Amino acid sequence: MWGRLQRTEHALRLPARSMHRFAVLARQTAASPGCKGPGSCRQGRRDAALRCIASLVEGRQHQQRFIQRARPGREGLVRWNSAAEASAVKINEKTSREKILTLESMNPQVKAVEYAVRGPIVLKAGEIEKELRKGIKKPFTEVIKANIGDAHAMGQQPITFLRQVVALCTYPNLLDSPSFPEDSKKRARRILQGCGGNSLGSYSASQGVNCIREDVAAYIERRDGGVPADPDNIYLTTGASDGIATILKILVSGGGKSRTGVMIPIPQYPLYSAAISELDAIQVNYYLDEENCWALDVNELRRSLNEAKAYCNPKVLCIINPGNPTGQVQSRKCIEDVIHFAWEEQLFLLADEVYQDNIYSEECQFHSFKKVLYEMGPEYYSNVELASFHSTSKGYMGECGYRGGYMEVINLHPEIKGQLVKLLSVRLCPPVSGQAAMDIVVNPPVPGEESYAQFIKEKESVLNNLAQKAKLTEDMFNKVPGIHCNPLQGAMYAFPRIFIPSKAIEAAKAHEMAPDLFYCMKLLEETGICVVPGSGFGQREGSYHFRMTILPPVEKLKIVLEKVKDFHIQFLEEYA
Repeated sequence: MWGRLQRTEHALRLPARSMHRFAVLARQTAASPGCKGPGSCRQGRRDAALRCIASLVEGRQHQQRFIQRARPGREGLVRWNSAAEASAVKINEKTSREKILTLESMNPQVKAVEYAVRGPIVLKAGEIEKELRKGIKKPFTEVIKANIGDAHAMGQQPITFLRQVVALCTYPNLLDSPSFPEDSKKRARRILQGCGGNSLGSYSASQGVNCIREDVAAYIERRDGGVPADPDNIYLTTGASDGIATILKILVSGGGKSRTGVMIPIPQYPLYSAAISELDAIQVNYYLDEENCWALDVNELRRSLNEAKAYCNPKVLCIINPGNPTGQVQSRKCIEDVIHFAWEEQLFLLADEVYQDNIYSEECQFHSFKKVLYEMGPEYYSNVELASFHSTSKGYMGECGYRGGYMEVINLHPEIKGQLVKLLSVRLCPPVSGQAAMDIVVNPPVPGEESYAQFIKEKESVLNNLAQKAKLTEDMFNKVPGIHCNPLQGAMYAFPRIFIPSKAIEAAKAHEMAPDLFYCMKLLEETGICVVPGSGFGQREGSYHFRMTILPPVEKLKIVLEKVKDFHIQFLEEYA
């Protein structure tokens, strides 16, 4: 028997302490009464032995459990050695088995996706934050994440009325509370009546809660001065991003030179390039005119389109108005020119209008593509296919976390409409709480209602504050040698052009970085300020930029701008 135990020890390569426990258990088993004959308890003893061996291999002792369950006797020990060897082999196979999913075997389109807004610079910022929490000394005490348009994370307060309605929808018992105004209760009741079981926790229709879609259509009609909007053309989405990705998914087709080309502005919001890569579509760049306040020139659209026809089938034109990251607001004349171009070239128009409330320049006004298209006459309005997008995340609301949004799609082929609804149904429905938040954006308090005065006060405070910060940022950047910033007409970002000396460019190459990524990484490491390099948005060859949000409170924004100024001057001196 001891020879067998030694062979088992060799097979399992158990440490001495584990082998001692194993031997003790074996003696206890052999000495226990209860087995009537040589073969009567064999299976039970064998099973118990295997369980014991497995527990020893895993470094766990189940002695009591083994004693209680084992059927005693010596005969079964004969089979322990071979069983133990088989078990050990299986365990070794499991630990050495190759992974099914690797960088080589994964979807290559996903691997091609890049999203600079949360890219390497943000990962580095997260590492620095952890170091600060551990007490590691830095030239600064906090990381200021100016890389993303997350208003509430930067200290902006929520709009009271919006939060009241969502709270009432989430916990309907509050409808009896005198702490909530009647106009908020009225809206909450209407939303809940549109939900299954009068609960925000139920699924909605894939296209969204019907009464909320009706409110969106009514909002669009008011915004556009009476231009009709059909609730059946409204699709509630998980933020605007979900709508944009969904429309692109249904648009992309073909292979080789017939593969769908998607025209996007450069600089662009990286959602577009990421979605195009994921869908294996063809990105077709057209450049905004930096020397003319990032204006969109139809001649540039035509150049881009004609060149792209040699290698793909351009059939989608994306417009971001107001611009992200560039902050320009398109004139009505520009929008008319773009619509005529899309009509002439038979392009499907995507109008990203999530910053439609964020207009700061007194010379600028937001014009929706839908309104201009309608006013251009039936030849255009009846033919140009247009999807336009809005969101709860921007504007004066800043409710990024609710992931509320909508898209309006007009002139869609009836059969494609069914395909779109089918595609949306795969993800069941957008978050119903986000749909409720979107409802308050499009159905806010009106004059004469109890909450109107407070709502208008809060809304105007946010937008006036953003306008002040837009002007402050532009002015301070343009006082710094080697930095030029176009007027921030809208949205919530600055996209200044920065001069990077040739020595710094060489240093960036040595670190295998784009020059503006190298610049932004040093800015982060020396000041704690996190911004996004312009290369993540696209820019003309030989030009360098970064995107910075203007969302921090005014006093903190002044500190940020001063730090950027001091860093840039020092950077120019270091690499002169």
